[in-house]
Amino acid sequence: MSSSSTSSVRKVEVEREVIVEARSLSKTYRDFWGRSKKIALKPLDLTIKRGEIFGLLGPNGSGKTTTIKLLLGLIFPTSGEALVFGRDATDVGKNARIGYLPEESYLYKFLDAEETLDFYGRLFDMPLELRRTRAQELIEMVGLSRDKKRQLKEYSKGMTRRIGVAQALINDPELVLLDEPTSGLDPIGTREMKDLIIDLKRRGKTVVMCSHLLADVEDVCDRIAVLHQGELKELGRVEDLLRVTDITQIRARGLPEIAREEIRQVIEKHHGEVVEIGNPRTTLEELFLEIVRDTQARPGRRAKQ
Repeated sequence: MSSSSTSSVRKVEVEREVIVEARSLSKTYRDFWGRSKKIALKPLDLTIKRGEIFGLLGPNGSGKTTTIKLLLGLIFPTSGEALVFGRDATDVGKNARIGYLPEESYLYKFLDAEETLDFYGRLFDMPLELRRTRAQELIEMVGLSRDKKRQLKEYSKGMTRRIGVAQALINDPELVLLDEPTSGLDPIGTREMKDLIIDLKRRGKTVVMCSHLLADVEDVCDRIAVLHQGELKELGRVEDLLRVTDITQIRARGLPEIAREEIRQVIEKHHGEVVEIGNPRTTLEELFLEIVRDTQARPGRRAKQ
Protein backbone atom coordinates (compact mmCIF):
# COMPACT_ATOMS: atom_id res chain seq x y z
CA MET A 1 0.00 0.00 0.00
CA SER A 2 1.36 3.42 -0.94
CA SER A 3 1.95 6.14 1.64
CA SER A 4 -0.93 8.18 0.18
CA SER A 5 -3.29 5.19 0.47
CA THR A 6 -2.15 4.57 4.03
CA SER A 7 -2.77 8.20 4.99
CA SER A 8 -6.22 8.06 3.40
CA VAL A 9 -7.13 4.96 5.44
CA ARG A 10 -5.93 6.61 8.64
CA LYS A 11 -7.93 9.75 7.81
CA VAL A 12 -11.09 7.67 7.37
CA GLU A 13 -10.44 5.95 10.72
CA VAL A 14 -10.03 9.28 12.47
CA GLU A 15 -13.25 10.62 10.97
CA ARG A 16 -15.38 7.59 11.84
CA GLU A 17 -18.19 8.23 14.27
CA VAL A 18 -17.47 7.49 17.92
CA ILE A 19 -20.07 4.98 19.12
CA VAL A 20 -18.80 4.34 22.66
CA GLU A 21 -16.79 6.65 24.88
CA ALA A 22 -15.63 6.20 28.46
CA ARG A 23 -14.40 9.27 30.31
CA SER A 24 -12.63 8.52 33.62
CA LEU A 25 -15.25 5.82 34.10
CA SER A 26 -14.97 3.96 37.39
CA LYS A 27 -17.02 1.67 39.61
CA THR A 28 -16.57 0.90 43.30
CA TYR A 29 -18.91 -1.46 45.11
CA ARG A 30 -19.69 -0.48 48.68
CA ASP A 31 -21.09 -2.29 51.71
CA PHE A 32 -24.23 -1.41 53.68
CA TRP A 33 -22.44 1.39 55.52
CA GLY A 34 -21.04 2.94 52.35
CA ARG A 35 -17.52 1.72 52.87
CA SER A 36 -15.50 0.70 49.84
CA LYS A 37 -15.83 -3.05 49.37
CA LYS A 38 -14.31 -3.67 45.95
CA ILE A 39 -12.89 -1.43 43.22
CA ALA A 40 -14.27 -3.16 40.13
CA LEU A 41 -13.08 -0.57 37.62
CA LYS A 42 -10.48 2.15 38.00
CA PRO A 43 -10.81 5.34 35.91
CA LEU A 44 -11.11 4.16 32.32
CA ASP A 45 -10.71 6.28 29.17
CA LEU A 46 -11.36 4.81 25.73
CA THR A 47 -13.30 5.36 22.52
CA ILE A 48 -14.81 2.81 20.15
CA LYS A 49 -15.66 3.85 16.60
CA ARG A 50 -18.34 2.68 14.20
CA GLY A 51 -17.51 -0.56 12.39
CA GLU A 52 -14.83 -1.70 14.85
CA ILE A 53 -14.54 -5.06 16.52
CA PHE A 54 -13.21 -4.03 19.92
CA GLY A 55 -12.01 -6.56 22.47
CA LEU A 56 -12.04 -6.22 26.24
CA LEU A 57 -9.47 -8.75 27.38
CA GLY A 58 -8.67 -9.86 30.87
CA PRO A 59 -9.00 -12.61 33.47
CA ASN A 60 -12.12 -13.11 35.55
CA GLY A 61 -12.63 -10.15 37.86
CA SER A 62 -10.65 -7.73 35.72
CA GLY A 63 -13.58 -5.33 35.10
CA LYS A 64 -14.79 -6.49 31.66
CA THR A 65 -18.39 -7.32 32.59
CA THR A 66 -18.57 -4.26 34.84
CA THR A 67 -17.64 -2.10 31.85
CA ILE A 68 -20.36 -3.72 29.72
CA LYS A 69 -22.99 -3.22 32.43
CA LEU A 70 -21.98 0.43 32.76
CA LEU A 71 -22.39 0.90 28.99
CA LEU A 72 -25.85 -0.65 29.15
CA GLY A 73 -26.91 1.46 32.11
CA LEU A 74 -27.54 -1.65 34.22
CA ILE A 75 -25.33 -0.21 36.96
CA PHE A 76 -24.28 3.36 37.68
CA PRO A 77 -20.71 4.65 37.72
CA THR A 78 -19.04 5.80 40.89
CA SER A 79 -17.31 8.55 38.91
CA GLY A 80 -16.80 9.58 35.31
CA GLU A 81 -19.25 8.93 32.50
CA ALA A 82 -20.01 6.52 29.69
CA LEU A 83 -21.50 7.72 26.40
CA VAL A 84 -23.16 5.47 23.82
CA PHE A 85 -24.30 7.01 20.52
CA GLY A 86 -23.44 10.35 22.12
CA ARG A 87 -26.00 9.80 24.90
CA ASP A 88 -25.36 9.08 28.55
CA ALA A 89 -25.32 5.34 29.14
CA THR A 90 -27.96 5.75 31.86
CA ASP A 91 -30.43 6.81 29.14
CA VAL A 92 -32.08 3.41 28.55
CA GLY A 93 -33.71 4.65 25.32
CA LYS A 94 -30.42 4.06 23.51
CA ASN A 95 -30.63 0.33 24.26
CA ALA A 96 -33.10 -0.15 21.39
CA ARG A 97 -30.05 0.21 19.12
CA ILE A 98 -27.96 -2.31 21.10
CA GLY A 99 -27.79 -6.11 21.09
CA TYR A 100 -26.48 -7.80 24.23
CA LEU A 101 -25.29 -11.33 24.93
CA PRO A 102 -24.60 -11.73 28.67
CA GLU A 103 -22.03 -14.15 30.01
CA GLU A 104 -24.88 -16.35 31.23
CA SER A 105 -27.88 -16.42 28.90
CA TYR A 106 -31.24 -15.97 30.62
CA LEU A 107 -33.64 -17.83 28.35
CA TYR A 108 -36.96 -19.56 28.86
CA LYS A 109 -36.17 -23.27 28.70
CA PHE A 110 -39.68 -24.36 27.70
CA LEU A 111 -39.64 -22.30 24.48
CA ASP A 112 -38.10 -23.44 21.20
CA ALA A 113 -35.78 -21.29 19.08
CA GLU A 114 -38.57 -19.72 17.00
CA GLU A 115 -40.67 -18.94 20.06
CA THR A 116 -37.66 -17.48 21.85
CA LEU A 117 -36.85 -15.06 19.04
CA ASP A 118 -40.53 -14.19 18.63
CA PHE A 119 -40.68 -13.32 22.33
CA TYR A 120 -37.66 -11.02 22.15
CA GLY A 121 -38.97 -9.48 18.92
CA ARG A 122 -42.15 -8.53 20.76
CA LEU A 123 -40.10 -6.72 23.38
CA PHE A 124 -38.93 -4.42 20.57
CA ASP A 125 -42.52 -4.01 19.23
CA MET A 126 -41.57 -5.68 15.95
CA PRO A 127 -44.51 -6.53 13.62
CA LEU A 128 -45.45 -10.22 13.33
CA GLU A 129 -44.16 -10.74 9.77
CA LEU A 130 -40.88 -9.00 10.55
CA ARG A 131 -40.43 -11.14 13.67
CA ARG A 132 -40.96 -14.33 11.68
CA THR A 133 -38.64 -13.29 8.87
CA ARG A 134 -35.95 -12.10 11.23
CA ALA A 135 -36.19 -15.25 13.36
CA GLN A 136 -35.67 -17.54 10.38
CA GLU A 137 -32.71 -15.50 9.14
CA LEU A 138 -31.02 -15.60 12.55
CA ILE A 139 -31.71 -19.28 13.19
CA GLU A 140 -30.01 -20.08 9.90
CA MET A 141 -27.19 -17.64 10.62
CA VAL A 142 -26.31 -19.32 13.94
CA GLY A 143 -26.70 -22.85 12.57
CA LEU A 144 -29.79 -24.03 14.46
CA SER A 145 -32.13 -24.73 11.55
CA ARG A 146 -32.35 -28.46 12.32
CA ASP A 147 -33.06 -27.82 16.01
CA LYS A 148 -35.39 -24.84 15.84
CA LYS A 149 -38.43 -26.82 17.05
CA ARG A 150 -36.67 -28.32 20.08
CA GLN A 151 -37.23 -26.78 23.49
CA LEU A 152 -34.23 -24.92 24.84
CA LYS A 153 -34.05 -27.25 27.85
CA GLU A 154 -32.83 -29.91 25.40
CA TYR A 155 -30.06 -27.69 24.03
CA SER A 156 -26.39 -28.20 24.81
CA LYS A 157 -24.45 -25.28 26.26
CA GLY A 158 -23.02 -24.51 22.84
CA MET A 159 -26.49 -24.50 21.23
CA THR A 160 -27.78 -22.27 24.02
CA ARG A 161 -24.93 -19.87 23.27
CA ARG A 162 -25.94 -19.78 19.60
CA ILE A 163 -29.58 -18.94 20.31
CA GLY A 164 -28.33 -16.34 22.78
CA VAL A 165 -26.42 -14.63 19.98
CA ALA A 166 -29.52 -14.80 17.78
CA GLN A 167 -31.65 -13.04 20.41
CA ALA A 168 -28.95 -10.37 20.76
CA LEU A 169 -29.36 -9.64 17.04
CA ILE A 170 -33.16 -9.79 16.78
CA ASN A 171 -33.52 -5.98 16.68
CA ASP A 172 -30.82 -5.60 13.98
CA PRO A 173 -28.70 -3.52 16.38
CA GLU A 174 -26.00 -1.03 15.46
CA LEU A 175 -23.89 -1.94 18.49
CA VAL A 176 -23.46 -5.54 19.62
CA LEU A 177 -22.07 -6.32 23.08
CA LEU A 178 -20.90 -9.92 23.49
CA ASP A 179 -19.76 -11.21 26.88
CA GLU A 180 -17.70 -14.41 26.42
CA PRO A 181 -19.41 -15.31 23.09
CA THR A 182 -17.48 -18.56 22.55
CA SER A 183 -18.11 -19.97 26.01
CA GLY A 184 -19.20 -23.61 25.78
CA LEU A 185 -18.52 -23.97 22.06
CA ASP A 186 -16.44 -26.75 20.54
CA PRO A 187 -13.59 -25.84 18.13
CA ILE A 188 -15.87 -25.88 15.09
CA GLY A 189 -18.52 -23.83 16.86
CA THR A 190 -15.87 -21.40 18.06
CA ARG A 191 -14.61 -20.87 14.51
CA GLU A 192 -18.17 -20.36 13.26
CA MET A 193 -18.85 -17.86 16.04
CA LYS A 194 -15.71 -15.90 15.17
CA ASP A 195 -16.71 -15.92 11.49
CA LEU A 196 -20.13 -14.61 12.52
CA ILE A 197 -18.55 -11.76 14.49
CA ILE A 198 -16.40 -10.83 11.48
CA ASP A 199 -19.52 -10.96 9.29
CA LEU A 200 -21.27 -8.54 11.67
CA LYS A 201 -18.49 -6.05 10.97
CA ARG A 202 -18.99 -6.53 7.22
CA ARG A 203 -22.65 -5.68 7.78
CA GLY A 204 -21.62 -2.37 9.35
CA LYS A 205 -22.11 -3.36 12.98
CA THR A 206 -19.88 -2.22 15.82
CA VAL A 207 -18.94 -5.13 18.06
CA VAL A 208 -17.56 -5.05 21.59
CA MET A 209 -16.61 -8.48 22.90
CA CYS A 210 -15.32 -9.51 26.31
CA SER A 211 -13.17 -12.58 26.57
CA HIS A 212 -10.42 -14.25 28.53
CA LEU A 213 -9.72 -16.56 25.57
CA LEU A 214 -6.72 -14.92 23.95
CA ALA A 215 -6.86 -16.66 20.58
CA ASP A 216 -10.48 -15.59 20.05
CA VAL A 217 -9.65 -11.92 20.59
CA GLU A 218 -6.51 -12.11 18.47
CA ASP A 219 -8.38 -13.65 15.53
CA VAL A 220 -11.24 -11.15 15.22
CA CYS A 221 -10.54 -7.85 16.98
CA ASP A 222 -9.27 -4.65 15.36
CA ARG A 223 -8.30 -3.08 18.69
CA ILE A 224 -8.13 -4.37 22.23
CA ALA A 225 -8.04 -3.03 25.76
CA VAL A 226 -6.29 -5.26 28.29
CA LEU A 227 -7.77 -4.97 31.78
CA HIS A 228 -6.20 -6.41 34.90
CA GLN A 229 -7.44 -5.90 38.46
CA GLY A 230 -9.89 -3.28 37.22
CA GLU A 231 -7.24 -1.17 35.51
CA LEU A 232 -6.48 -0.51 31.86
CA LYS A 233 -3.03 -1.87 31.10
CA GLU A 234 -2.76 -1.79 27.30
CA LEU A 235 -4.84 -0.23 24.54
CA GLY A 236 -4.26 -0.31 20.81
CA ARG A 237 -4.48 -2.16 17.53
CA VAL A 238 -3.75 -5.87 17.78
CA GLU A 239 -1.01 -5.84 15.15
CA ASP A 240 0.73 -2.91 16.86
CA LEU A 241 0.65 -4.49 20.31
CA LEU A 242 1.96 -7.81 19.04
CA ARG A 243 4.78 -6.41 16.92
CA VAL A 244 8.24 -7.01 18.39
CA THR A 245 9.85 -3.68 17.56
CA ASP A 246 13.41 -4.46 18.62
CA ILE A 247 13.78 -7.46 16.28
CA THR A 248 13.98 -7.30 12.49
CA GLN A 249 12.88 -10.37 10.60
CA ILE A 250 13.86 -11.11 7.00
CA ARG A 251 12.21 -13.88 4.99
CA ALA A 252 13.59 -14.79 1.59
CA ARG A 253 13.02 -17.43 -1.08
CA GLY A 254 15.45 -18.98 -3.56
CA LEU A 255 18.70 -17.98 -1.84
CA PRO A 256 21.81 -20.15 -1.59
CA GLU A 257 23.07 -20.93 1.91
CA ILE A 258 25.87 -18.37 1.68
CA ALA A 259 23.43 -15.46 1.26
CA ARG A 260 21.16 -16.19 4.26
CA GLU A 261 23.23 -14.12 6.70
CA GLU A 262 23.48 -11.11 4.43
CA ILE A 263 21.35 -8.01 4.29
CA ARG A 264 18.77 -6.91 1.68
CA GLN A 265 21.31 -5.63 -0.85
CA VAL A 266 23.13 -8.96 -0.84
CA ILE A 267 19.80 -10.80 -1.21
CA GLU A 268 19.08 -8.76 -4.34
CA LYS A 269 22.64 -9.32 -5.57
CA HIS A 270 22.09 -13.07 -5.42
CA HIS A 271 18.77 -12.70 -7.29
CA GLY A 272 16.74 -13.87 -4.34
CA GLU A 273 13.16 -12.84 -3.63
CA VAL A 274 12.51 -10.76 -0.53
CA VAL A 275 9.31 -12.22 0.86
CA GLU A 276 9.09 -10.07 3.98
CA ILE A 277 11.21 -7.62 5.93
CA GLY A 278 9.59 -6.18 9.01
CA ASN A 279 8.83 -6.69 12.65
CA PRO A 280 7.75 -10.15 13.80
CA ARG A 281 4.73 -10.48 16.07
CA THR A 282 4.51 -12.01 19.47
CA THR A 283 1.26 -13.73 20.42
CA LEU A 284 -1.57 -12.17 22.39
CA GLU A 285 -1.04 -14.85 25.03
CA GLU A 286 2.59 -13.84 25.47
CA LEU A 287 1.64 -10.14 25.59
CA PHE A 288 -1.07 -10.79 28.17
CA LEU A 289 1.17 -12.86 30.45
CA GLU A 290 3.85 -10.19 30.21
CA ILE A 291 1.33 -7.53 31.28
CA VAL A 292 0.19 -9.62 34.25
CA ARG A 293 3.78 -10.25 35.35
CA ASP A 294 4.62 -6.57 34.97
CA THR A 295 1.52 -5.58 36.96
CA GLN A 296 2.60 -7.81 39.83
CA ALA A 297 6.13 -6.42 39.72
CA ARG A 298 5.11 -2.75 39.31
CA PRO A 299 1.55 -2.14 40.57
CA GLY A 300 -0.14 0.96 39.21
CA ARG A 301 1.50 1.12 35.80
CA ARG A 302 -1.05 2.52 33.37
CA ALA A 303 -1.58 1.97 29.67
CA LYS A 304 0.00 4.35 27.20
CA GLN A 305 -2.87 6.44 25.80
